[in-house]
Amino acid sequence: MTDKTNADDVAAVQRCEQAYNRIRDELSKVIVGQNEVIEQVLVAMFANGHALLEGVPGLAKTLLISSLAKSLHLSFKRIQFTPDLMPSDVTGTEVIQEDPNTRERGYRFLPGPIFANLLLADEINRTPPKTQAAMLEAMQERQVSAGGSMHTLPAPFFVLATQNPLEQEGTYPLPEAQLDRFLLYVKVNYPSPAEEWEVARRVTTGQLGDINAVMHGDEIIEYQKLVRRVPVSDQVLGYAWALVRASRPGQAEAPDFVNKWVNWGAGPRGVLTLVSCAKARAILYGRYHATVADVQAVAKPALRHRLAGNYAAQANGINSEKLIEMLMEAIPADKTYAKPAA
Repeated sequence: MTDKTNADDVAAVQRCEQAYNRIRDELSKVIVGQNEVIEQVLVAMFANGHALLEGVPGLAKTLLISSLAKSLHLSFKRIQFTPDLMPSDVTGTEVIQEDPNTRERGYRFLPGPIFANLLLADEINRTPPKTQAAMLEAMQERQVSAGGSMHTLPAPFFVLATQNPLEQEGTYPLPEAQLDRFLLYVKVNYPSPAEEWEVARRVTTGQLGDINAVMHGDEIIEYQKLVRRVPVSDQVLGYAWALVRASRPGQAEAPDFVNKWVNWGAGPRGVLTLVSCAKARAILYGRYHATVADVQAVAKPALRHRLAGNYAAQANGINSEKLIEMLMEAIPADKTYAKPAA
């Protein structure tokens, strides 16, 4: 990398930090608090991935996502998933159409709501596996197949899916292997007492502002490329690698509690997620290098859906959140990790 390229990237990082602060200011007009959720969603977007948001109803998940689309000047669509939703309702379908001049009939593809820069997949766990699979395939391939033709989704393309942990009867929870398609699994918690007071005051008095666009799609794509160029030291890479290796029961690196309480650990995608999201978080805060603290900040949303406790863990009230906390306590953050021999 030349000095000029490096200087240009450093300048771009500073612009990204300024844009991030402006985005938070814009969202604060309609969203009270939820700073950690906003950070994690933007990290997923800048790392070119999708995110799953989980929280009980009424926590403004939908409002947050639609407001974010406005602040980023992205085309926005919403799908309310229901048990009778078909794959073609998501991806689109081919219809027979007659040419007004030649009177000849032919097939024409009508794009579904997935053809948007930012798609809100609301309550994704309320639709059958067939529709979920069509959705997840399009997320992975970033294209839709219909009638033997491939239709490319717009760039940038993000899916922010939501699900709530209530009323599990009649739902279709995403299998763990499909959850892995989401870069981050974000938990949306209840607001603090002061935040809930402010929510009630603003909403009941109509004191919600208008969201102004801060950046556009082309800038997001450039920031995604910038994230890939952000350097990562061996210490940071090694720490992410050590966390993931230690999460797998039966491995030499696994602590005793992992062998006792973990059913399966994170795969190689866990390391990729930790490193890419740490780099994305770094540029949000105006740094042209990722740190161990960045890895620790994204560890829970990056790993909570990539490792699972066994029955013994459940019986002892130990969930994936607690397991990740125990992993971060067990793996030294200040250790220098060497590349293992082939």
